[in-house]
Amino acid sequence: MKILTVLVCVNKSNCDLTILVANSVLLELGSAKKHTMANKVLLSCLRQNTSKCANSIRGLSGVSGVPDKIGNRDIVGHGWNGEAAYLDRCDFPLPAIRFKPNTPDIMALREKEKGDWKKLSIEEKKTLYRASFRQTFSEFQASTGEWKGHIGMAFIGVAFSLWVVMFLKTFAYPPLPESFNLENRLAQLERMKILEVNPITGISAQK
Repeated sequence: MKILTVLVCVNKSNCDLTILVANSVLLELGSAKKHTMANKVLLSCLRQNTSKCANSIRGLSGVSGVPDKIGNRDIVGHGWNGEAAYLDRCDFPLPAIRFKPNTPDIMALREKEKGDWKKLSIEEKKTLYRASFRQTFSEFQASTGEWKGHIGMAFIGVAFSLWVVMFLKTFAYPPLPESFNLENRLAQLERMKILEVNPITGISAQK
């Protein structure tokens, strides 16, 4: 069994591969000719893969960067999950893309905002904000009253269940036997006392 340790140095600047056979350890003793043949086979395999590795590195260096737009909307950041999608979140208030597409009016305002902000009116500042964000913090954190609908649906479900129970008691279930009447249950309790069914002993049984 042969163990060959190979050190491969990759120079990414000029995509050259320098292959250095650092150490060859042979656990199975054999002739020197076999050692030479093993090294020759190893070097031939490395030479065949050299061109493939170099082409891969050259291909990686030529990959274009991440697009800066989706349609006519600017990609301005990473986003909360790395996807180029817009979502208002209080825990990550920086969407990956702008809310509105670029228009001539908005582009003119963006050129104007590069200067002195004192020259921008309140309406222009609001327009710039709405071009990038759909809502303010106070708007998307405000209560929507959705809980009222949930409680209403819960009450509707409870009322429907009660009507189902009343319907089953009236039309589906047979009447209860006479032994469930109050008079019969009291008589049954008196009979159990006379027969001493499950007698109680101890302090609690004393009168």
